[in-house]
Amino acid sequence: MTITAKVTQLRCEYLVNPLGIDETRPRLSWIIESDRRGACQSAWRVRAASCARLLAEGKADLWDSGRVEDDRTAHIVYEGVPLTSRQECHWQVQAWDDRGTSIMSEPAFWTMGLLKDRDWQADWIAADPDYLDRADHAIKPTITEPGTPPWFRKVFTANGGIRKAVLYASARGLLEMHINGRRIGDDLFMPEWTDYDKRIHYRTYDVTEMIEPGPNVLGAILGDGWYSGFVGWQETRGRYGLQNSLLVQLELTLADGSTQTVSSDSSWKCAAGPVLSSDFMMGETYDARFELTGWERPDYADEAWSRVLTVEAPAARLAAQRSEPVGIVETIKPVSVHESSPGVWVYDLGQNIAGWVRLKIDAAAGTRITLRHGERLNPDGTLYTENLRRAKATDVFIASGHGEEIWQPRFTFHGFQYIELTGLDCCPPDGMVTGCVIQSDTPPAGSFDCSHPLVNRLWLNGLWSQKDNFLSVPTDCPQRDERLGWTGDAQVFARTASYNMDVAAFFTKWMTDVEDAQTPEGIFPETAPRLREDKNFVGLDGLGGAAGWADAGIIFPWMLWRVYGDTRIIERHYRAMMAWLDYIQRTNPNGIRDRELSNNFGDWLCIPSDTTFRTQSPMKTLLATAYWADDAAKLSRMARAIGRDEDAARFEVMFEQVRQAFQKEFLLQDGRLAVDTQTAYLLALAFDLLPERVRGRSAEHLIENIKNLNWHLSTGFIGISYLNPILTAIGRADVAWRLLLNEDYPSWLYPVLHGATTIWERWNGWTAEDGFFNPQMNSFNHYSLGSVGEWLYRCAAGIELDADVNGFKKFVLKPYPTESLDYAGAQYRSIHGLIKSRWQRRGNQLTYEVTVPANTTAIVHVPSDPGTPIQESGVPVEQVTQIKPQGRDNQFAIFEITSGSYRFTSNYSMPKNRQ
Repeated sequence: MTITAKVTQLRCEYLVNPLGIDETRPRLSWIIESDRRGACQSAWRVRAASCARLLAEGKADLWDSGRVEDDRTAHIVYEGVPLTSRQECHWQVQAWDDRGTSIMSEPAFWTMGLLKDRDWQADWIAADPDYLDRADHAIKPTITEPGTPPWFRKVFTANGGIRKAVLYASARGLLEMHINGRRIGDDLFMPEWTDYDKRIHYRTYDVTEMIEPGPNVLGAILGDGWYSGFVGWQETRGRYGLQNSLLVQLELTLADGSTQTVSSDSSWKCAAGPVLSSDFMMGETYDARFELTGWERPDYADEAWSRVLTVEAPAARLAAQRSEPVGIVETIKPVSVHESSPGVWVYDLGQNIAGWVRLKIDAAAGTRITLRHGERLNPDGTLYTENLRRAKATDVFIASGHGEEIWQPRFTFHGFQYIELTGLDCCPPDGMVTGCVIQSDTPPAGSFDCSHPLVNRLWLNGLWSQKDNFLSVPTDCPQRDERLGWTGDAQVFARTASYNMDVAAFFTKWMTDVEDAQTPEGIFPETAPRLREDKNFVGLDGLGGAAGWADAGIIFPWMLWRVYGDTRIIERHYRAMMAWLDYIQRTNPNGIRDRELSNNFGDWLCIPSDTTFRTQSPMKTLLATAYWADDAAKLSRMARAIGRDEDAARFEVMFEQVRQAFQKEFLLQDGRLAVDTQTAYLLALAFDLLPERVRGRSAEHLIENIKNLNWHLSTGFIGISYLNPILTAIGRADVAWRLLLNEDYPSWLYPVLHGATTIWERWNGWTAEDGFFNPQMNSFNHYSLGSVGEWLYRCAAGIELDADVNGFKKFVLKPYPTESLDYAGAQYRSIHGLIKSRWQRRGNQLTYEVTVPANTTAIVHVPSDPGTPIQESGVPVEQVTQIKPQGRDNQFAIFEITSGSYRFTSNYSMPKNRQ
């Protein structure tokens, strides 16, 4: 058999061949692949050159690391020639395996953005309001209504053949760029959401193939988006400003080596186009009769177009976007359509999505098609929209009458499974409606499946809620008038998210938003990016500091460090994390966190629910104190990881002080807590807040609480992520499985049985007895309660982080089979490669198949009866050299294994449910 080994998946700052980064010491990573057991990297060498030709010739004029004797493949810091604006960096990896064989990767590249303010020659420009007066169809915006977006154009002449053309672009608003009628890039909603008072993203595009010698046209369409549109549940627009503006700089390198720059300035022109109005919440109206036919041509007559205004540059700094862009990732055809009343057609996509409808139509001029969007149907088959609150979620297309037209919105999106279409005088033809799914294009990382179809659908629902809500920031929901980056919702789902997708770049970007929103006192926010304070914006002013939400400022660096081995995220946000813990300690000197700045949401939407904001209760105080202790424990370990040993010791002391205060305040005799809820016990056990002597009794009280609810859960957003993992950790995986497989209310599978295709916000979003819950807060696409996905990967399938080694360089394979399933398995593409874990049972015979990536090791726990033989691929494990016995732990035989694929077989008597 031929043994193959490869160096693959070269990435820079978690991204593949990124353009225009502003990280001057970027980190490089790659993966070793081999079909040989035990294969690992013994040394590496990185070469980087300023052009592809030099790299191909072996001339590394930027950096040659030389041969480095170690097995690292992630977070290799570039240490070559200092990088400058516009720098091209072409790089390649040479690795040596443990047998000394040399392996060469394919080349990769990154480019640098504009690193200095002086690199920008362009002016910020905005449309002269006169453009609205020149078009009879244009709508003037108000504080409560969006208006007609402007279209911009600039004719320029390329002074010779083109060697390279790079476009840098940003906006206050949303920008769609064109050259000669061709759209630049596939990304949407550029620049993406940040605190526009702190930083504004710009994007870099290679447009070399789009420039023609001679005359060209640079075009732009400028929408509202997060900057000036509706955000959250406010009644007015413009949380950051009302005047949209753009910044564009096109740099040409000509065939003779000379350069030419085309920038946004006062010579540009603007006009009203066919988009009559557009807003994330309200929807988009497009009148094809007003299309600017030929606007992309140099000879287009634009005398009637308006001039533009040069406007003051923002105080915020420009920063390169460091995460994957938003884009259309999938299209979906409807599974059914019915006529709910004469002329009203309701489509079902079969899946709740975030995105929009692509419409294909051939109709007479002036035909007005209205599309309304909703997540559910009323009992009579009509569209249910009450839970959208103020979000109209309505798109309108008005036909030009010029034959078949294909249209989709530009500057809006909706959360929906169902579409109501009106405006036709006949039955809609097949193919008229297509659902377009949009999300931040985070790469898929993991998948789960088992023999229980409802559990498979549950996992898929969590994945879809992640897809639908990871849109520039991790939003709470994609449909109603909110769509904010709630920090608590995100942190409870973080580990599930990291199994489903590669979220390293996504959360690295968002953690910057979190720190940008931190107050001078050190208070982390409850939503990020922060919205500018406004007396017209009711409900979120002063948000910050809530337990389980603000603590995300600690939890996300911790998660990125543990899952991806990233220490730079700790270093970048270390001062912010210290400031947060210092704030809590300063305001709660007795060790009990009962002085929240404003909100304390507690275990949000637990059963029964306490949805008051600015109140305290024993449960809320317990939860807040527990998170403080856990913050200190996490920051202590992170401090030690970056060499801050004195700080680590200080936070260890802080943890112990809060732990003692917690026990004094909440621990009663015999391990019972003063707050007798599932979440109270879960947090106390998960965060190591109890003396060892009572942990067993506290665990029993947790089980007692569940049993008293007829073996049902009662946790909310906070407790739910700990429920099954802690039950498994205390030796009660049987209870975890029982809760997972419950089908009556309240349970994970109850919504699945009633048609859910995403995770619901509330356990009782809809029930057979009461129908829909109060529409004021009832999203059907809200991932928090789907955090059980973490347990499906970690425990049901058995792929788990090592307690001490980060980044899955060494990891644990430990599934917990159940007699209720015939098989379960998962695969996960870690930063070091693809991990697989899958068990299957036939009677008392268990087969356990695993894959350990090259250059890693694993501790595998094989479920087996004590004293019975275990084989690997038909051979006794004792005879396999890559397997080292490590003893037993109750029902598990433990082995250390090297990289490769293994097939274990064992005798295993399934544990019975205990009462």
